[in-house]
Amino acid sequence: MTEQATGAHHPQPRPRSGGQQSAPEHVTGAQSLIRSLEEVGADTVFGIPGGAILPAYDPLMDSGKVRHVLVRHEQGAGHAATGYAQATGRVGVCMATSGPGATNLVTPIADAHMDSVPLVAITGQVASKAIGTDAFQEADIVGITMPITKHNFLVTKAEDIPRVIAQAFHIASTGRPGPVLVDIAKDALQARTTFSWPPTMDLPGYRPVTKPHAKQIREAAKLITSARRPVLYVGGGVIKAKATAELKVLAELTGAPVTTTLMALGAFPDSHPLHVGMPGMHGAVAAVTALQKADLIVALGARFDDRVTGKLDSFAPYAKIVHADIDPAEIGKNRAADVPIVGDAREVIADLIQAVQKEHSEGHRGDYEAWWKDLGRWRDTYPLGYDQPEDGSLSPQQVIERIGQLAPEGTIFAAGVGQHQMWAAHFVQYEKPATWLNSGGAGTMGYAVPAAMGAKAGVPDRAVWAIDGDGCFQMTNQELTTCALNNIPIKVAVINNGALGMVRQWQTLFYNQRYSNTVLHSGPDDVNPQARGTRVPDFVKLSEAMGCYAIRCEDPADLDKVIEEANSINDRPVVVDFIVHEDAMVWPMVAAGTSNDEIMAARDVRPDFGDNEDD
Repeated sequence: MTEQATGAHHPQPRPRSGGQQSAPEHVTGAQSLIRSLEEVGADTVFGIPGGAILPAYDPLMDSGKVRHVLVRHEQGAGHAATGYAQATGRVGVCMATSGPGATNLVTPIADAHMDSVPLVAITGQVASKAIGTDAFQEADIVGITMPITKHNFLVTKAEDIPRVIAQAFHIASTGRPGPVLVDIAKDALQARTTFSWPPTMDLPGYRPVTKPHAKQIREAAKLITSARRPVLYVGGGVIKAKATAELKVLAELTGAPVTTTLMALGAFPDSHPLHVGMPGMHGAVAAVTALQKADLIVALGARFDDRVTGKLDSFAPYAKIVHADIDPAEIGKNRAADVPIVGDAREVIADLIQAVQKEHSEGHRGDYEAWWKDLGRWRDTYPLGYDQPEDGSLSPQQVIERIGQLAPEGTIFAAGVGQHQMWAAHFVQYEKPATWLNSGGAGTMGYAVPAAMGAKAGVPDRAVWAIDGDGCFQMTNQELTTCALNNIPIKVAVINNGALGMVRQWQTLFYNQRYSNTVLHSGPDDVNPQARGTRVPDFVKLSEAMGCYAIRCEDPADLDKVIEEANSINDRPVVVDFIVHEDAMVWPMVAAGTSNDEIMAARDVRPDFGDNEDD
């Protein structure tokens, strides 16, 4: 068993120690498992049955509270549970059998761990006496997932099932959220036991600190009001702590610029005048430069990862650091903190508001006028933008921008990984939290379609668009069949440039345009004469075969009409194959391993910052 970071907030209903216990029921371990899921408030499970987990599927058929969605691949189950959790703020649940079923969950579990998503993965295991014998479909999934779970359990006794499920949901959803694995031996599912609720929960080593230390809060407030060039660096933890309302109050109280990471888009309205954009390798020039020139960075639920910092020893050289995080292991891990604050982001920000108000009442107020003059100049001079292709083909940026503009209010966007992910981050406006879902830390291709499916299952009254690339789409598109058969009408935009776009961009910039194995729609030198001049596969035919409504769009003149048609169809999944220009690139860009000072606003365009403002 392993327990790593402390983690999340505001879970779904969960048991507590003590309280009124239900009368014991005589059940099997499998029935006890399903009853436990009902009691912790799980309403949706994504999974696939198999031999070791099969005993659990029989009582699942009788449950009136837990809906099971039969996916086509366990990776789809894991990403769907993640999408459900990110859209709803509740624990996502996936289920698989032993051996290859369990190992197919490894990627989504690692993904959830990197992005701090509350997830409970339930796997069947071979009978307890067969564990360690290399039995048929045996894999040590507890050992395999130790580094990528917040905690995991191996259950060999039926009577332990309610307690373990209660603990799993509690651990996954409190402190810093994360995935928890529950591996249950087949004989424990088959054995007879008694079920009563709630179980006694005793987790003596698990005490997440949520309330920040008052002295650290006071020190942070003093730095904020005395700084000349502060930046609020906001990470995904602010969304997980449901602290976005408090963040807006703090930002407006201080008047400091706000930058929101890829995982925090929507935590602060994109349209707000204090918002300077997303930082990082493909961040806005103003956001990247603000962090580089800042004299104070207030990091809230962020982890100073390499995509934000660039070359670490050159990141924000003038800045003092206030670092607030619920996970003490993150503070000082990459950048030393002058004021470390351990606590839940909502409580930290609420306390900071009071402390800054006290500083203001004592006449201490930051003067950021010169700072905003610089920020305004960078924002105006180097805005996000794109060029239309000269050959009249579709611009991928325009496609994504128009999807965002024409989508119904409250639409949730899920993106795959690569160029389309960055364009979706840049050109869709995110005004509210939990409207942007993506694989930030792991960068998992194939995330978008199943995550969109999970989000739509969790929030059925909201429109859900998956923005996917043709490479990502070919990894998990079989879950469109799941959507069609389970009345989960997501919409999918395939940004089809015929290549692994981001890898191709790197080959263009750093490998002398040697496009080794990045062309997707044809074979080596297009040796197959039958495939010549066609795209393989044909995404429209493929999507129709899976029960979807499918459209192809190649002409910019048809763009709005096609998107509006997709928005109007809500009785089945919709897939739009957008054939876009293959040479479009993501800008701005900081090349991997270089300093953020080396940011390029566009190809061969190095921003001119004057560079006297930091003297």
